[in-house]
Amino acid sequence: MKRVAARQANQSFSRLLAEVAAGEEVVITRHGRPVAWLTPYGETALTQTRAAGARRLLAMLRKGYHLGGRTATRDEMHER
Repeated sequence: MKRVAARQANQSFSRLLAEVAAGEEVVITRHGRPVAWLTPYGETALTQTRAAGARRLLAMLRKGYHLGGRTATRDEMHER
């Protein structure tokens, strides 16, 4: 994922749009802090890191989540 300062993004917005249209994701920063995230329109493709995180989360939810004195499954948490 590319990081670009707001000033640079402003000066080269057309180029950034072309990169995003080609599938690149861009984080725009102000004073070094992220303030915006440009992604291609439509379904965002999962990066390998995000896909791995999603798999870990789903595995944890299938196994159940310990809530103090008992373990709650994903379905039980949604029922509440």
